[in-house]
Amino acid sequence: MIIDGRLSSRIRSGEFRGVEVIVPEAVVSELEAQANKGRDIGFKGLEELSELRKLSDRGEINLQFSGVQPTPEEIRLSKEGRVDALIRSTALEVGGLFVSEDRVQSMIAKAKGLDVEYIHPKVLDPSEFGPLKIEHFFTDDTMSVHLKNAVSPMAKKGPVENVRYVRIREEPATSQELSSISKELIERARLDPESFIEMSSSGATVLQIRNMRIAITHPPFSDDMEITVVRPTVIVDLEHYRLNEKLKERILSQRGILIAGPPGAGKSTFAAGVARYLNEHGQVVKTMESPRDLQVPPEITQYSPLNGRMEDTADLLLLVRPDYTIYDEVRKTGDFLIFADLRLAGVGMIGVVHATRAVDAIQRLIGRVELGVIPQVVDTVIFIDKGEVAKVLVLAFTVKVPYGMTEQDLARPVIAIADFETGKSEYEIYTYGEQVVVMPIGASRESRKPAWKLAEEEIRNVISRYATGPVEVEVTSDDSAIVKVNDEDMRKVIGKGGNVIDRIENILGLHINVRELEVETPRSTKGPKRGAERKTFPGKARESMPEKGTPASPVHPIIERTKKHLILGALELAGKDVEIFIEDEYLFSATVSRHGDVKLRINSDLAVGIMEAQDSGDIVEVRPI
Repeated sequence: MIIDGRLSSRIRSGEFRGVEVIVPEAVVSELEAQANKGRDIGFKGLEELSELRKLSDRGEINLQFSGVQPTPEEIRLSKEGRVDALIRSTALEVGGLFVSEDRVQSMIAKAKGLDVEYIHPKVLDPSEFGPLKIEHFFTDDTMSVHLKNAVSPMAKKGPVENVRYVRIREEPATSQELSSISKELIERARLDPESFIEMSSSGATVLQIRNMRIAITHPPFSDDMEITVVRPTVIVDLEHYRLNEKLKERILSQRGILIAGPPGAGKSTFAAGVARYLNEHGQVVKTMESPRDLQVPPEITQYSPLNGRMEDTADLLLLVRPDYTIYDEVRKTGDFLIFADLRLAGVGMIGVVHATRAVDAIQRLIGRVELGVIPQVVDTVIFIDKGEVAKVLVLAFTVKVPYGMTEQDLARPVIAIADFETGKSEYEIYTYGEQVVVMPIGASRESRKPAWKLAEEEIRNVISRYATGPVEVEVTSDDSAIVKVNDEDMRKVIGKGGNVIDRIENILGLHINVRELEVETPRSTKGPKRGAERKTFPGKARESMPEKGTPASPVHPIIERTKKHLILGALELAGKDVEIFIEDEYLFSATVSRHGDVKLRINSDLAVGIMEAQDSGDIVEVRPI
C-alpha cells in the first residue's frame, strides 16, 4: 500500500479523510532497508511516508507510528514471514481497519480476527498507459539508448550490418531527469501485467517493459547514475536467413547447437527466429534467460534462474521435458556444464555464445566438457556475423590417424570439424601427449607435415636447454627425429649413461638420434615465429612453446599431493610461463595458473619423477622463462 502510493490517493479523494493512520514500525524498517540497498521501491515508499506526513500536517489525517522494529534476525528471515508477523501484531494491538495488498497477509489477518480490507495490487489496462519519457529518445532504427548523468544522450542506430553509435542530443542528461525517468520506468514495470522487475539489488535494477530491456545503475555500483535501454529493431523469421533446407532439417532433429558471433551481431535475433520456427513445426520450446529478452510468441515459456540458480531451472526443465531449450547466454563454466547435462539427458539444446570465429565457440568447450563427449553435446555451430549466417560447422567423432601423421599406430580418437555446406574438413581436435591440439586442415601448402613442424619446434626448445651452441632438428617420422649439435654439446645432451637423452625422449615421446653438427653456418636456432602452428591447451591458448629466454631467480615450489593431482605451488610466478628442473636437469615446461600452481595427474610419469626426487632429497625448481 505504501510503495504503490494508494493510501495518499484515497486520502486526497476524501475516502479516508479525517482518520487516524497507523504505520507499523516494521513497515518503516523494511522501506529503510530497501532504500539503503539502493532499491527504488524503498525510495518510493519513503516518498509516500513523506506525503502522508504532509497530509497530517494539513490536518487531513492523524499520522501515527506504532509497534516494534524488527531485529536483524527477523529482517534476515523476512521472506519466511517474520516482518509480516510483526505488522499483524501491531494491528492486533491498536485495532482499526487493516489495509493490505498482500493476499497471504490479508488471509492470515482475517484468521486472527482482524477487520481486513484486501486491495488487489494495482494493475492498469494497457490502454490506460501513455508514452514513456524514454520512448522519446527512440526512432524506428534505434537499437539502444544510453543515458548517463552529465553526458549527452547516445544511441545505437541503423541495421545490424551497419550499427552506428551516435549522439542524439547535445544537452547533457541531468540527475533530476534520470531520476524522473527511472521512477516512471519502475512504476510501469509494477503496473503493466506484461512487464516485470527482473532484478533489484544494491545499485542496479533490471526491468523488462514489453520488448524493452532496461538496466538502471547508480552508485556505489556505478560511478554515476546511468540508464541503458535495449529493444529489438526487427523481429526476423527464419526464412529471412535463406537457410539450406538440409540445415533446417538438422535444426528440427533435436540436436546440440551453438549460435555464435561477436557482440551485436544478431545472435539473439536469430535464436528467437529459430524458436519461432521450432514452435511452428510442433516442437515444445522453452528458454533459459537472465534477463529474459528473447522476442518469442506466448506459446514459448521463458524461464529465469530459479532461486537465483540456473542449475535449479535445469532440474525443473528435466521434469517439463521440452523438445528444445534455448539457453541465452552460455558464458561461464557452470553454463556449459548445465548445457551439457541437459543435452546428454536427451533435450535438444541451442546455446547462444560470444565468439569471434565459429571454431572459437567449440574451443570454449575444451577443458569444460570431456573431449570425447563434445560431439554428443554440440554437433552444430551456426556463426552469425552482421545479421547473416556466415558459416555453419558440424562435428563428428571418429578414430583415425590425425591430419599430418602417417603411422597407423598413431591412430586415436579425433573430433572432425567440417563446413556444413561443402563437407570439407577444416579442423581436427585430438590429444597430443597431455595437450589438446586444434589443428587446421589444409591451412599450410608446404610439403612438411604440420604435426612434424610442431614436434621440431618443441624438440629444438627442449634440446636448447642443454646445448649452448646451435641446434638443428629434423623429424624423420612420427616417432623419431635427428638432432644435430656441436661436438662439445653432445656430452651434455646425451648425459652420463644416456640418462639425459632418455629423459628427453620420455618427455617428448620420440626417439632422438643425436649427431654432431658438421656445417660451419648452422640454421637459425630461434624458437617458433609468430604465425606458427598453434596448440590449444585446456582452458588456455598459447604458442606451442615459449621462445627461449634467460631464466630469472628459481623458485622452490610448495609440493602438495592429492588423490588426483600433484600440485606445484609457486604463487609469485602466477600467470607466467616456466620450466621445471630437478637438480638442474630440465623436466618440462608449463604455464602457472592465476592461482599460482601447476597441476599434474598424480599417476603421470612427470608427477612420479617429481615425487621420487622429493623423497630422495633432490632439489625441484621452477624457473621463469
